[in-house]
Amino acid sequence: MDTLRIIFVPVMVTQMHHSDTDSWADLPYFLAIARTGSLRAAAENLGSNHATVRRRLGALEACFGAKLFERSTDGFKLTPAGHEILPRAEAAEREILSARRQLTGLDGEAAGLVRVSVPPSLGYDILAPLFAEFSAANPQIDIAVDMTNQFQDLGRHETDVSVRVAYEVSDNVVGRRVVTYAKGIYASKKYIEENRRGFDERGKGLYWIGWGDSDPNPDWVRNSPFPKATLRHTIREGSLHLPLVREGMGMSYLPCFAASQHPELQLAPGTAAALDRSIWLLLHADLRRTTRVRLLVDFLALRIRQNKALFLGPLS
Repeated sequence: MDTLRIIFVPVMVTQMHHSDTDSWADLPYFLAIARTGSLRAAAENLGSNHATVRRRLGALEACFGAKLFERSTDGFKLTPAGHEILPRAEAAEREILSARRQLTGLDGEAAGLVRVSVPPSLGYDILAPLFAEFSAANPQIDIAVDMTNQFQDLGRHETDVSVRVAYEVSDNVVGRRVVTYAKGIYASKKYIEENRRGFDERGKGLYWIGWGDSDPNPDWVRNSPFPKATLRHTIREGSLHLPLVREGMGMSYLPCFAASQHPELQLAPGTAAALDRSIWLLLHADLRRTTRVRLLVDFLALRIRQNKALFLGPLS
């Protein structure tokens, strides 16, 4: 453990209150604070709590004999000592995660845990039945699903497989573009019937369900077929737009694979669906030979492609 002390101590340490082994365990807390700028955000990223993150940071600073962050109203900023440690801590993290991935990649058994990150828009209606089917066929493989719109870092081993919705993927990972989906402007049939005139008058009297835009008349409204419609509500979670459109709160852009499963919805009069982003299956290169990971990725790719017509909607 003397090597660890040489790598990470930027100043002369006269008294150690924390073991070298504990210092290894404390490094993820230091990195999380450096990346997020706050104790609470770091705790959320680590699945921990505010008090634990503060305690682990204090222990690490006591071990190094140096203050690693300056606390201010703007959050936590690295001190010179913190800046000195950061690249070395990141290098240590990369080595540990690389070793973990390589060891995992040696696993040839169709058993164990696979962690999957999925966006909420795909989780409920699209992927849930596929996970159930896969689980029935592979009873020795467990699936841990994290539903989030954030792009989890495969390189930092935050997840094993990432199902991502994007135009392109630039990460240094193994990626498959599985299918490109279409989207359109949808509203409930009842809403359309009750507001038919508004659809003929470029949206006059109609309501857009918005994503929380600060501009009451953003570009996407002005450039839409219904620029005179009023932008209402603040619905940042895209998957919540579907049930609200079904309830007649207004109209919104929806992926065809979600809207087409609800017969009470239809494309707004005078509009057509158009191709949008693609669904990608991503995993780190070190895991592509891991049997349980490969089985899940291959299965999801096959089933999603078999349902290509669902994703294209009216364009199929």
